[in-house]
Amino acid sequence: MRLTIKAAAATAALTAALSLTALGSAASAATPAAKSAPVTCTAATTKVTVEQVSNPINHLLLKAKNTGTKTCYAYGAPYLRFDDAQAATVWLEDSVPQAVVTLEPGQSAYAGIATSSPEGSNGYQADKLGVLFSNRGMNGGAGGTAAAKLPAGGVYVDDSAFVTYWQSSASDALMW
Repeated sequence: MRLTIKAAAATAALTAALSLTALGSAASAATPAAKSAPVTCTAATTKVTVEQVSNPINHLLLKAKNTGTKTCYAYGAPYLRFDDAQAATVWLEDSVPQAVVTLEPGQSAYAGIATSSPEGSNGYQADKLGVLFSNRGMNGGAGGTAAAKLPAGGVYVDDSAFVTYWQSSASDALMW
C-alpha cells in the first residue's frame, strides 16, 4: 500500500510539473511575436515621402513611416541622391540626436533637407530623389533605395545642400 501511495504521489507531481511546463511554453510562444528584436529600417518596410515646407526657406521635410510589423531603428541620416548625382547629400553633423530614432509599427521619423543657400553653387533642377537608409555602423546603406516623389516641377539643389540626422519630430528636423 505504501508503494501505491508513493507511486500516486509521484504521478500527481509529474502531471503538475508537465501542466506548468505546458503553460509556460504557451506563454513564451505568444511572447516572441510581441517582443521580437528590432530591425534596421529599410525601404522594404518603411514608406518615405517628401513635403515642401514654407519655413525655413529652401527646405524639404523627409518623412519615413514604419509600415512593417516589427520595430525598426532609423540609424544616422538617410543617404540622399538627387537625380543622378555622383555623391550622397552631406549629413549635417550638428543635428545628431541623443539616441537612435526607434519606430514602432505606424510611427514616423523625420529628416530636414536644405536644398540650397546663397553660398551654394553648381545648382540644378532635380526631379527625382533616391533615399537609402543607413546601416547600424552608419558606413553604408541597408536594403534597397526608395524613390521619394519631389514636389511638382522638382526642386532647385546646389552644392550647399544637406540632410539632418533622423529626428523623432518634424519640428526637430526643421530647426536646422
